[in-house]
Amino acid sequence: MSVTSPFSTHEVFNQSPPLGDIDLYSSDGALTDAVEAFGAGKSAGSLREFGTHWGRMEMTELARLANEYTPKLRTHDRQGHRADVVEFHPAYHRFMEESIKAGVHASVWAADGSFVSGEHVARSARHYLASEVEQGHLCPVTMTHAAAGALIAEPMLLQEWLPRIRSREYDPRFIAPGEKRGVTFGMGMTEKQGGTDVRQNTTRAEQDGDAYRITGHKWFFSAPMCDAFLVLAQAKGGLTCFLVPRQKPDGTANGLRLMRLKEKLGNRSNASSEVEFEGAYARRCGPEGDGVKTIIGMVQLTRLDCVTGSLGIMQGALRYAVHHTRHRTVFQKKLVDQPLMRMVLADLALEREGALALGLRLASAFDKSASDPDEAAFARIVTPAAKMWVCKATPGFVYEAMECLGGNGYVEEGPLARFYRESPLNAIWEGSGNVMALDLLRGAAREPEAMQRVLASLEKSTRDLPNAGKAIELVKAGFTSPDREALARRTTELLALLAAAAALAKSAPAEVAEAFAERRLGGLAFRNFGNPMPGTGVERLIDRCFQRVA
Repeated sequence: MSVTSPFSTHEVFNQSPPLGDIDLYSSDGALTDAVEAFGAGKSAGSLREFGTHWGRMEMTELARLANEYTPKLRTHDRQGHRADVVEFHPAYHRFMEESIKAGVHASVWAADGSFVSGEHVARSARHYLASEVEQGHLCPVTMTHAAAGALIAEPMLLQEWLPRIRSREYDPRFIAPGEKRGVTFGMGMTEKQGGTDVRQNTTRAEQDGDAYRITGHKWFFSAPMCDAFLVLAQAKGGLTCFLVPRQKPDGTANGLRLMRLKEKLGNRSNASSEVEFEGAYARRCGPEGDGVKTIIGMVQLTRLDCVTGSLGIMQGALRYAVHHTRHRTVFQKKLVDQPLMRMVLADLALEREGALALGLRLASAFDKSASDPDEAAFARIVTPAAKMWVCKATPGFVYEAMECLGGNGYVEEGPLARFYRESPLNAIWEGSGNVMALDLLRGAAREPEAMQRVLASLEKSTRDLPNAGKAIELVKAGFTSPDREALARRTTELLALLAAAAALAKSAPAEVAEAFAERRLGGLAFRNFGNPMPGTGVERLIDRCFQRVA
């Protein structure tokens, strides 16, 4: 017998349906074109398989669970002994297992510590696709990937740890690293009094035979359940990089005391902590006094992941915006068919496609850096510029996408609120906007010939694009002006936009590259998305970010 609830006051209609199972890779036309253009076309099959797997509704639900049921710190066991462990929801472990199985943590590394030829672009594409679904777990995945870049400075450590890093098995057990099927890495650089200025660090390291003992603290200690950490401390010879394992060689817990977990705006599935070191066992990584130089080998790789991670957040937000507007009817027309909404979506799609092309172009420079000095220069010079522009653009981008859904985007039942909370992180992590701009100035001053080669290459690649010539001149002036530090943000952003336009000229239809250069290099972007676009490319732009399935 059918019973009508007394509270059934209306019929639910005109709500966009669930996104459903989708192939995140094949439905992203800008991504498939960029993967091919920048040398990873041979990986298209595996990327399609990855995109299909991560695009299932099950993964979306796991992302919700991993962020709703946040990590918990257990400082002591029930008998009162120090425990210093962090407990995670099973959904978090599932994401770690999936990313590590796919090699997102280590696929670029060959057994000898060199780069696997051509793998950076494919690996960055996987990182981007995973970021579209769940971002927090990628913190330890990124640091594990990047740790080998620092371990290269100490061949014995690289030989000992790289085989464990390269393992495709996720092993969360809190046991000695030598007994594990695979390991993960975290890092600890900043302290209360120093922040970005790590040379103010007071944590000290005293030699103890072949090892060291670390005493002090870290204000941000990322992913504290990792198996080992790269840590900066003051040794006799100056600021030095050390490898600090969670377990000492005898299998007992190392002297790491987790004080509390950070209550963060976003990135909630991942644990970030404060830590005290009580004579913690450590191994030196690189010469004493070369701590910053050593850790930069890791930081350069994590900055590339900041770019692709932000790109994934952009695309996740944009995909939901396009999906909603294709199904929502307002004033007797689908939202996507309303002229003003179409301009907003197309402008968002244009921004995302330029940023995506830049991200994969940068990954291709990492691929070629060992054999091509010009590509190595491009990677060194453009990485801080790309990080500043893409990561700082992401919060405003996600907000605009959220607004396309109205109140439906603002509530926690959908993913847009989580994307929005997550969006500022990559702009802060591994160097804020000012740090990136100053890094670019220092790089240009340290390597003026490399800077000139990069600018000459961009000038050649963009010579047929509108406004590129003026932008090149402004960038050149920014490096030579007496006010170059005050102009550094403008110079850095313009360099990134030029590099994005050049990348689009290679990976996208001509009309896309021209529209990007016209609007982004000519000052037409203003402070808002949605300024009118001439021509007939609006629908094509929207479709390239999330292609309709027939």
